Amino acid sequence: RRLNTHPHPGHLSKLQLLPGLCCLVDFAMIKFILMVNKQGQTRLAQYYDYLTVRERVTLEGELIRKCLSRSESQCSFVEYRQYRVVYRRYASLYFIVGTSIDEDCNELALLEFIHTLVETLDKYFENVCELDIMFNLEKAHIILDEMVQDGCIVDTNKMAVLSSLYLLEKHSS
Repeated sequence: RRLNTHPHPGHLSKLQLLPGLCCLVDFAMIKFILMVNKQGQTRLAQYYDYLTVRERVTLEGELIRKCLSRSESQCSFVEYRQYRVVYRRYASLYFIVGTSIDEDCNELALLEFIHTLVETLDKYFENVCELDIMFNLEKAHIILDEMVQDGCIVDTNKMAVLSSLYLLEKHSS
Protein backbone atom coordinates (compact mmCIF):
# COMPACT_ATOMS: atom_id res chain seq x y z
CA ARG A 1 0.00 0.00 0.00
CA ARG A 2 1.35 3.40 -0.97
CA LEU A 3 1.66 6.32 1.45
CA ASN A 4 -0.92 9.08 1.08
CA THR A 5 1.00 12.33 1.23
CA HIS A 6 -1.97 14.60 0.61
CA PRO A 7 -4.34 14.29 3.58
CA HIS A 8 -5.57 17.86 3.04
CA PRO A 9 -6.25 19.01 -0.54
CA GLY A 10 -4.50 22.22 -1.44
CA HIS A 11 -2.14 21.81 1.49
CA LEU A 12 1.11 23.74 1.05
CA SER A 13 4.25 23.37 3.12
CA LYS A 14 4.79 26.19 5.58
CA LEU A 15 8.34 25.12 6.42
CA GLN A 16 10.27 26.64 3.56
CA LEU A 17 13.49 27.34 5.45
CA LEU A 18 16.59 28.77 3.90
CA PRO A 19 19.43 26.28 3.31
CA GLY A 20 21.89 26.51 6.17
CA LEU A 21 19.38 28.11 8.54
CA CYS A 22 19.44 26.07 11.72
CA CYS A 23 16.52 25.56 14.05
CA LEU A 24 14.16 28.48 13.99
CA VAL A 25 12.85 29.58 17.38
CA ASP A 26 9.77 27.37 16.89
CA PHE A 27 11.86 24.22 16.62
CA ALA A 28 13.35 22.26 19.45
CA MET A 29 16.46 20.21 18.85
CA ILE A 30 15.44 16.84 17.48
CA LYS A 31 16.82 13.93 19.51
CA PHE A 32 15.72 11.09 17.22
CA ILE A 33 13.64 10.21 14.16
CA LEU A 34 12.16 6.73 13.71
CA MET A 35 10.25 5.08 10.90
CA VAL A 36 8.39 2.05 12.19
CA ASN A 37 5.88 -0.31 10.57
CA LYS A 38 2.54 -1.35 12.11
CA GLN A 39 4.11 -4.54 13.46
CA GLY A 40 6.56 -2.46 15.50
CA GLN A 41 9.64 -3.15 13.37
CA THR A 42 12.00 -0.19 13.04
CA ARG A 43 12.75 0.50 9.38
CA LEU A 44 14.91 3.60 9.88
CA ALA A 45 16.38 5.12 13.03
CA GLN A 46 18.44 8.29 13.29
CA TYR A 47 19.70 9.54 16.66
CA TYR A 48 21.18 12.99 17.23
CA ASP A 49 22.26 12.35 20.84
CA TYR A 50 24.39 9.46 21.94
CA LEU A 51 22.51 6.47 23.32
CA THR A 52 23.95 3.00 23.82
CA VAL A 53 22.52 0.18 21.72
CA ARG A 54 20.72 -1.14 24.81
CA GLU A 55 19.18 2.29 25.48
CA ARG A 56 18.09 2.59 21.84
CA VAL A 57 16.48 -0.85 21.82
CA THR A 58 14.66 -0.12 25.08
CA LEU A 59 13.54 3.33 23.93
CA GLU A 60 12.31 2.06 20.57
CA GLY A 61 10.51 -0.93 22.04
CA GLU A 62 8.64 1.02 24.72
CA LEU A 63 7.94 4.08 22.58
CA ILE A 64 6.72 2.05 19.62
CA ARG A 65 4.34 0.08 21.84
CA LYS A 66 3.05 3.35 23.28
CA CYS A 67 2.45 4.95 19.86
CA LEU A 68 0.95 1.85 18.25
CA SER A 69 -1.44 1.31 21.16
CA ARG A 70 -3.00 4.75 20.77
CA SER A 71 -6.19 5.12 18.75
CA GLU A 72 -6.53 7.40 15.74
CA SER A 73 -8.83 9.68 17.74
CA GLN A 74 -6.05 10.41 20.24
CA CYS A 75 -3.59 13.27 19.87
CA SER A 76 -0.30 12.62 18.04
CA PHE A 77 1.76 14.24 20.81
CA VAL A 78 3.08 12.13 23.68
CA GLU A 79 5.43 12.75 26.57
CA TYR A 80 7.62 9.75 27.23
CA ARG A 81 10.46 9.73 29.78
CA GLN A 82 12.56 12.81 29.02
CA TYR A 83 11.14 13.19 25.51
CA ARG A 84 8.29 15.03 23.86
CA VAL A 85 7.25 12.80 20.97
CA VAL A 86 5.33 13.73 17.84
CA TYR A 87 4.24 10.97 15.47
CA ARG A 88 2.11 10.45 12.42
CA ARG A 89 1.01 7.35 10.56
CA TYR A 90 1.12 7.16 6.78
CA ALA A 91 -0.29 3.86 5.45
CA SER A 92 1.80 1.14 7.10
CA LEU A 93 4.56 3.38 8.53
CA TYR A 94 4.73 5.50 11.65
CA PHE A 95 7.06 8.50 11.53
CA ILE A 96 8.18 9.36 15.07
CA VAL A 97 10.15 12.46 16.08
CA GLY A 98 11.47 12.96 19.60
CA THR A 99 12.63 16.21 21.20
CA SER A 100 13.70 17.07 24.72
CA ILE A 101 10.82 17.58 27.13
CA ASP A 102 12.71 20.53 28.65
CA GLU A 103 12.74 22.57 25.44
CA ASP A 104 9.89 24.62 24.04
CA CYS A 105 8.50 22.72 21.11
CA ASN A 106 6.05 23.56 18.37
CA GLU A 107 4.39 20.18 17.90
CA LEU A 108 2.38 21.35 14.89
CA ALA A 109 5.59 22.45 13.16
CA LEU A 110 7.05 18.99 13.79
CA LEU A 111 3.92 17.39 12.32
CA GLU A 112 4.40 19.63 9.29
CA PHE A 113 8.06 18.54 9.11
CA ILE A 114 7.00 14.86 9.17
CA HIS A 115 4.56 15.58 6.33
CA THR A 116 7.27 17.34 4.32
CA LEU A 117 9.66 14.43 4.91
CA VAL A 118 7.03 11.98 3.62
CA GLU A 119 6.32 14.20 0.59
CA THR A 120 10.05 14.36 -0.18
CA LEU A 121 10.42 10.58 0.10
CA ASP A 122 7.29 10.24 -2.04
CA LYS A 123 8.72 12.53 -4.70
CA TYR A 124 11.99 10.61 -4.87
CA PHE A 125 10.59 7.08 -4.75
CA GLU A 126 7.44 7.93 -6.77
CA ASN A 127 4.77 6.83 -4.29
CA VAL A 128 7.00 5.65 -1.47
CA CYS A 129 6.13 2.53 0.49
CA GLU A 130 7.74 0.56 3.30
CA LEU A 131 9.70 -1.61 0.85
CA ASP A 132 11.28 1.47 -0.72
CA ILE A 133 12.66 2.44 2.68
CA MET A 134 13.83 -1.12 3.44
CA PHE A 135 15.63 -1.69 0.14
CA ASN A 136 16.98 1.85 -0.26
CA LEU A 137 17.90 2.64 3.33
CA GLU A 138 21.02 4.59 2.39
CA LYS A 139 19.01 6.87 0.08
CA ALA A 140 16.37 7.42 2.78
CA HIS A 141 19.19 8.38 5.17
CA ILE A 142 20.68 10.77 2.60
CA ILE A 143 17.30 12.51 2.23
CA LEU A 144 16.90 12.72 6.00
CA ASP A 145 20.47 13.98 6.44
CA GLU A 146 19.84 16.74 3.89
CA MET A 147 16.81 17.87 5.89
CA VAL A 148 18.12 17.46 9.45
CA GLN A 149 21.69 18.01 10.56
CA ASP A 150 22.80 17.54 14.14
CA GLY A 151 19.18 17.63 15.31
CA CYS A 152 18.33 20.89 13.49
CA ILE A 153 15.92 21.09 10.60
CA VAL A 154 18.02 22.86 7.98
CA ASP A 155 16.09 22.42 4.73
CA THR A 156 12.52 21.51 3.80
CA ASN A 157 12.60 22.46 0.12
CA LYS A 158 11.95 19.15 -1.63
CA MET A 159 13.92 19.94 -4.79
CA ALA A 160 16.90 21.33 -2.87
CA VAL A 161 16.94 18.26 -0.63
CA LEU A 162 16.76 15.87 -3.58
CA SER A 163 19.25 17.73 -5.79
CA SER A 164 22.31 16.31 -3.98
CA LEU A 165 20.93 12.77 -4.28
CA TYR A 166 20.20 13.26 -7.99
CA LEU A 167 23.74 14.63 -8.44
CA LEU A 168 25.23 11.66 -6.59
CA GLU A 169 23.28 9.24 -8.79
CA LYS A 170 24.28 11.10 -11.95
CA HIS A 171 28.00 10.88 -11.12
CA SER A 172 27.91 7.28 -9.91
CA SER A 173 26.45 5.90 -13.15
